[in-house]
Amino acid sequence: MGDQVQTQQEEEISSSKPPTIPLLTPYKMGKFDLSHRVVLAPLTRQRSYNNVPQPHAILYYSQRTTKGGLLICEATGVSDTAQGYPLTPGIWTKEQVEAWKPIVNAVHAKGGIFFCQIWHVGRVSNTGFQPNGQAPISSTDKPLTPQLRANGVDLATFTPPRRLRTDEIPSIINDFRIAARNAMEAGFDGVELHGAHGYLIDQFLKDAVNDRTDQYGGSLENRCRFALEVVDAVANEIGADKVGIRLSPFADYMESRDSNPKALGLHMVQALDKRGILYVHMVEPRMRTVGEKCECPHNLVPMRKAFHGTFISAGGFDREDGNKAVAEDRADLVAYGRFFLANPDLPRRFELDAPLNKYDRNTFYISDPVVGYTDYPFLESTA
Repeated sequence: MGDQVQTQQEEEISSSKPPTIPLLTPYKMGKFDLSHRVVLAPLTRQRSYNNVPQPHAILYYSQRTTKGGLLICEATGVSDTAQGYPLTPGIWTKEQVEAWKPIVNAVHAKGGIFFCQIWHVGRVSNTGFQPNGQAPISSTDKPLTPQLRANGVDLATFTPPRRLRTDEIPSIINDFRIAARNAMEAGFDGVELHGAHGYLIDQFLKDAVNDRTDQYGGSLENRCRFALEVVDAVANEIGADKVGIRLSPFADYMESRDSNPKALGLHMVQALDKRGILYVHMVEPRMRTVGEKCECPHNLVPMRKAFHGTFISAGGFDREDGNKAVAEDRADLVAYGRFFLANPDLPRRFELDAPLNKYDRNTFYISDPVVGYTDYPFLESTA
């Protein structure tokens, strides 16, 4: 009789819990055991003074850490030529590596898995960010037209870039390799290469930007060469099982578009699959420009099917979209940016289907160490 009562009580407790949703099911990503599929997307926050990560980032990232959750840190420069935005972090100096260590430790202390996104902005820069006031480097010498800043008022201006000579490219690839090694020294679990959104790797990939006539331009294979050589260098340095890459073949951010994005995305994913890297992180076609959703006739399913590692999708997902993507096997994991920025306990809110904090776009890129950074409220404890 006692057992029967206990079983009834267990059933009542069980029935009072919210049903398990696809986003909150466990997942095995290589050697990493994830407790859920909600990923913190890499988000530039511009609070790294002098390009050095700051102590306030310890709280920011640890707030968003759950045991078995995957976080991808903000885009982090691979060299002093990689900069194009104020107050973004780097990982090319000893000081930067040391500054990252307590941040990584805080994430690990809460059981999180932490990847470092490494980038080079290429032509998305100007002489003010470059050593000795030199021109930014790129796949091309085509200038980028001024772009409206996130505040919708100011214009960002860019210096015409200098086209990299063929013999210079290996040293840029080496910068990525060293940055990956430094990330591992800082304690990160792996690295994500930023190959999306019109930055240097994307400038080689897209035919609207890449007008080279050497082995890094022209054909699809040639335009993908730089990206894949970076992947190879980084994988050889730290192991392919610790390498991911973010790609946005359909996006036209920073005037970086391609005439055949489906072919580009599929070629890259097939080449990456052969290399056995841990994951690809793809931006949905509906996100043509960062932060703006649009309806597009294409989708990532062919790329998802062509890649046998972990497939992460990003781009304007909410709770319903994310659950559907996982349930329909269109993605293994779903990356959230603005929602995770404003809701440090996003997985918990998804579990309870609780209301979300509204994000304040005006505080995305300010330098304040608290406002719009670590002051978004958590759900009140139900304990």
